[in-house]
Amino acid sequence: MDSDPVDPLAPWLRDQLGVEPLDRTPVGGGCIHHAWCLRTAGGGRLFAKTTAADRLPLLEAEAEGLEVLGQVAPPGLVVPQPLALGQAGPEAVLVMPWLDLARGEGRPGSWAECGANLARLHRRGLPPGREGARPQGFGWPRDNFIGASPQQNGWRQDWAVFFIACRLRPQLTWLEKGGRPLAGGTSLLERLLKRLAPHKPDPCLVHGDLWSGNAALLADGRGSLFDPAVHRGDREVDLAMARLFGGVPEAFFQGYQEEWPLPEGWRERQAIYNLYHLLNHANLFGGTYKKQAQSVINDLLDQ
Repeated sequence: MDSDPVDPLAPWLRDQLGVEPLDRTPVGGGCIHHAWCLRTAGGGRLFAKTTAADRLPLLEAEAEGLEVLGQVAPPGLVVPQPLALGQAGPEAVLVMPWLDLARGEGRPGSWAECGANLARLHRRGLPPGREGARPQGFGWPRDNFIGASPQQNGWRQDWAVFFIACRLRPQLTWLEKGGRPLAGGTSLLERLLKRLAPHKPDPCLVHGDLWSGNAALLADGRGSLFDPAVHRGDREVDLAMARLFGGVPEAFFQGYQEEWPLPEGWRERQAIYNLYHLLNHANLFGGTYKKQAQSVINDLLDQ
């Protein structure tokens, strides 16, 4: 590449994709990997994520999630597909198509259509057969990641059991092992298991990490989802997280509700589901997130 003639990414891209890279420019991305715009001969652009080579499993899990979501995404919802994945010198690399993102709020109605398309993805991602089919249950064939954190999976036939055993308990255990326990955590798990037990959702294919930074509108008005932490779970988890940190317009949720209304009780379950992400942030960053997680635990214990 012109900007760095010894950059090992250049020969790797030639070998993997047969393209001639000219340069790579850093672009806004997450706090886990480096994000780049790759300019290629002929005026093309690609998007790449790079990280240390020993973190290749994170990119492998992301690529798998993008592939499976792409298989069930409806027309009008763009899930960028992996073009190349591997190691280039000291870096692990994931290359995807470049997405032209919309500026500002996008076209009128685009966020509502994006929400409706998420509902369609959830429905299309149900196991083969009618709604309610549970051939494997809830989970995923292998563990993956939520952000930079390991995400425990496996399979459970009962959603409440899965969410407690594979989502909340590992995060609480991680905090305890790090000397940062949260008061009432163990008692809360017992209560939440009983509280969630009557709720019998379908095992939808869910994005799993759907905050505002992992969803966007494209310049042509289509919605796009990326950076997933996929598993089969209650579709409500995606809607809950989309509300957690703000930034997703209300039209998105309205569009979803019109396409596939959520069942009664979703508002009460929202705080339970979002506790998982608050605990994960408490483990990763501590500080305010730990206090926020403790506050939610206290509120749930008081109910």
